[in-house]
Amino acid sequence: MKNCIVIILVLFLSVSCKKELVKQPAKLIERGKMIDIMYDLSLLDAMKYQNPLSLDSIDTDPTKFILKKYKVDSLQFAQSNMYYATDYEAYKEMFDEIGKRLAVNQRATDSIVKIEDKKAAKEKKKKEKDYSIKEAIKKPVKQQINIDPIKQLIQSRKKKIVL
Repeated sequence: MKNCIVIILVLFLSVSCKKELVKQPAKLIERGKMIDIMYDLSLLDAMKYQNPLSLDSIDTDPTKFILKKYKVDSLQFAQSNMYYATDYEAYKEMFDEIGKRLAVNQRATDSIVKIEDKKAAKEKKKKEKDYSIKEAIKKPVKQQINIDPIKQLIQSRKKKIVL
């Protein structure tokens, strides 16, 4: 009798493990489109984190804009996200793909910023050089003559007497 109960419990557990936790929604967002949406949302979160005031000036909600861009409503996104999240490995692969895209864009952005910094540094040097040349032209060049300290003293006293 005990063996029979154990066998029934094992069968019950094995059948219940195969049951889907979340049923596939009627309007499931395809995997590629879901990755694109999640990528845009992650960029939006990064913008909020880096400069919180940058998105406050916008009248519309950026999240709604992204969902509208992909012609998806928030309920459809939430249901699809929950469905994809039930399969941990597939969900992790999706996030890994998003991470790779972010890394590629980060490298591209960093290289563009470096190029812009180099251009700005060259322009700054050029402006400083132009400015120093203009200043040198404006100011008359005074030639200093080495005069004996005694002669200098005599000349300075003569100037004081004349004044």
